[in-house]
Amino acid sequence: MKILNKAAASVLIAPMVLAACGGGGGGSASTPTGTVNAQITDAPACGFDHVYVTVSQVRINASSSAGDNDSGWATIALATPQKIDLLALTNGAMATLGQTTLPAGQYQQIRLVLAQNQGNSMANSVVVSGTSAEQALATPSATQSGLKIIRPFDVAANSTVDLVLDFNACKSVVQQGNGGYALKPVVTATPTTVVGTIDGYVAPAEAGATVYAEQNGKVVSGTIADSTGHFVFSTLVQSTTNGNYDIVIAQPNETTGIIASVPVVVGATTHVSTAAQPITLPASTMNTVSGTVTASADASIRALQNASTGTYEIGSANANLDTGAYTMTLPTAAPLVGSYSNALPIALTAATLSAGQYTVEADAASGATQSAATNISVTSQTNVNFAF
Repeated sequence: MKILNKAAASVLIAPMVLAACGGGGGGSASTPTGTVNAQITDAPACGFDHVYVTVSQVRINASSSAGDNDSGWATIALATPQKIDLLALTNGAMATLGQTTLPAGQYQQIRLVLAQNQGNSMANSVVVSGTSAEQALATPSATQSGLKIIRPFDVAANSTVDLVLDFNACKSVVQQGNGGYALKPVVTATPTTVVGTIDGYVAPAEAGATVYAEQNGKVVSGTIADSTGHFVFSTLVQSTTNGNYDIVIAQPNETTGIIASVPVVVGATTHVSTAAQPITLPASTMNTVSGTVTASADASIRALQNASTGTYEIGSANANLDTGAYTMTLPTAAPLVGSYSNALPIALTAATLSAGQYTVEADAASGATQSAATNISVTSQTNVNFAF
C-alpha cells in the first residue's frame, strides 16, 4: 500500500520502500558502483487513526545469512531519526529515507532499524480510532539490530535502484492483555525495476474502502480508496515472473468485491475500473467470528472465502499476545466476483454458495496452521478456538 493518506499505505512506513529516482553512483573503474534509494510505504491499518514508527537506519548486505556484527553491511543512516505515520502513506505515496552508494552486484538482506521508546518519549506509537492520545507501541528486541527482510535485488553500475519497503500496519500491530500494543513487523521489500501498477475506482460513496492485491489467498499489498474512490497499487511485481493478482475490495456493511487474475506489466498501469464506471457494491449485514488461540502461538487469524475463481482473504486479525483472544467482523452476503478483462466495466456475479461461508485460519509464529469452517450467514459465531 502506499501514499500520504490515512487508510492504506505503501509509502513510507507501513510497508517500507527503498526507492531510487534515477541518476548514477560514481565509483572507480576497478570498483563500479550504483546507488540505492530507500523509501517506505504502508498498507491499511485496522482500528487505528495513526501508526507511528521512528526509523533511524536502513542496513543492506549481500549475504542473506549475515549476522548483526558480520562484515559487508552498508548503512543508510538518517541524520535525524524520522517519525513516520504509516497511515499517511497510501495509494502510491512514499516517504524517502535516504540513499547510499554500493558496489555493483546482487544484495540479499535489508534491515530496518527503529529507534526505541524512552521514558515519555514515544518513538513508536499508535492512536486508536475515536481517541486522540498516543499509546506506546512496544517493539521487539530485534529492532535494535533491525527488522530483517530477505529480498534479492541487483544494483547495476552507474545506476540508481528504488527499493520500496512495504510495512503492513494492519497485520503488524498486536494488542496485549494489558490493553497496550506491540509491533509484530510484517514488512516486504521490492525494487521498482520489476514493478507495475494496478488502479481502479469504487463509487465515491465507498471512499475509504480497503482494497487488497492478493495471490493464492494471501495479501501482497493493500491500500485505501481516496475521497474520489480511486485506489492505486504502484509496487506490484510483474506478472511474467510473479503471476497475476486478485483485487479484493472490503468495506464495512458492504458486500465484498473480487476481480480475479489481474495482470501487471513493468512500467504500465492495468485499470480494473474507471471514474465514469466505478465498482459499486451493495449493502451487506455484518456478523462476527471470535474465539481464542493458544497465546504462546503468537498467531494471526485470516478469514478466507472460496469462489469458482479461487480462494480469497476477506479479513484478518492478530490474536491478543497475552490472552489469545481475537474477533473479526465479516459480511454475510455472497461476494461479487469477476475475472479481469481489458474491456471495462468488468461484470461481477454473486458467488451464492459462498454467502456467509468462511474458513477461519490460525497461523502460528512457528509456521503451524489450523483452520475451521465457519458459517455466519444467520448469526455470529463464538468459540472458534485453536490450540497449538
